Order: sequence, then structure tokens, then C-alpha cells
Amino acid sequence: MIIKMNVLEINNLVLAYLGDSVYETYIRFNLIQKGYNHVKKLQEKSLEYVSAKSQAKILKKLKDENTFNAEELEVIKRARNAKINSHPKNCDIQTYHEATSLEALFGYLKLQNKIERIEEIISKIFTD
Repeated sequence: MIIKMNVLEINNLVLAYLGDSVYETYIRFNLIQKGYNHVKKLQEKSLEYVSAKSQAKILKKLKDENTFNAEELEVIKRARNAKINSHPKNCDIQTYHEATSLEALFGYLKLQNKIERIEEIISKIFTD
């Protein structure tokens, strides 16, 4: 499905909303491919990738490895600087901003129909 719109005009938190589901779906898929076949274990293992703290850590690692191109870095920066009125009690606001920016990137890539790029980034996440 290709969306005909200027994706850069979409609210960053809307991109993050979509990206959250895209990201988590890929994480779950990869964990199942790795052989996790019990829901409890899948849930426990997925937290290593989908919690705000984990996402912030993953984003830093990917940035340190120069994973992102200029366009992607701009999306990350815009989303990181978005005004967020609340955040989970289990992490600080900076960590939540970083996690939100990773999710926004996945939402952006999905709306751009850049599935191969999503898969490349997910592959790097699972390289460890």
C-alpha cells in the first residue's frame, strides 16, 4: 500500500503511533523466527526490544554505527523534539523522547513504503 501524501507534514506523534505497531510486529516476527514459541517467553524477550529504555538504547547504538541517512536522521530529530505531554512512570522524559523518535522513524518508513529499509534496520537490531 502506497500512501500519496507528504509524510513530513504528518504529526510526529502520529508517526510514532504507527511506528510503534510496525516496530513491535517486526520484533515479534523475528523472535518467532528465532524459535521462541511460548507466549510468556515471547513477551519477556520482546521487552528487551520494545520498552522505552530498550528503544532508546537501540537508537543510540544504531546512531553510533551510522545506520541512518540524512533524511532518517531528520525524522528522528523532529520526533525527538516533539512536544510530549506525558510519559510512562518507569522512564524519564529524555528516554521517552528517544524511544518515540525511533518509533516515528518506523512509522515514516512504513508510510513511505520502504519495507526493505525497515527490514535492514530490524536486521541490524537483531545482529547482537
